Amino acid sequence: QVQLVESGGGLVQSGGSLRLSCAASGRVFSMYFMGWYRQAPGRERELVATIRIEGDTNYGDSVKGRFTISRDAAKDTMYLQMNSLKPDDTAVYYCKAVVYGGVEYWGQGTQVTVSP
Repeated sequence: QVQLVESGGGLVQSGGSLRLSCAASGRVFSMYFMGWYRQAPGRERELVATIRIEGDTNYGDSVKGRFTISRDAAKDTMYLQMNSLKPDDTAVYYCKAVVYGGVEYWGQGTQVTVSP
């Protein structure tokens, strides 16, 4: 089992920045893939950014150039630096981890609200 706890969400004005954190615990040695996803009211959950254990990253088109995903292996923590935030970025942001064997784990989510 892997437990994931997100933090760092909040209210920010358009153009501002936030940094989300996702702290992992449990069988963290079995993780090979982590990512951030978000879901706005009335919309489907969408990919924000992902990172593999090897360091390869991938971003959703709407956040490329503004968001940066990173991981501190020593702290078992993943981050999402969000810059130039827009009202359209308002959503609940979820952390996901995938372990060898394909089992997925999700955090409880953290709310990000960007005011105009």
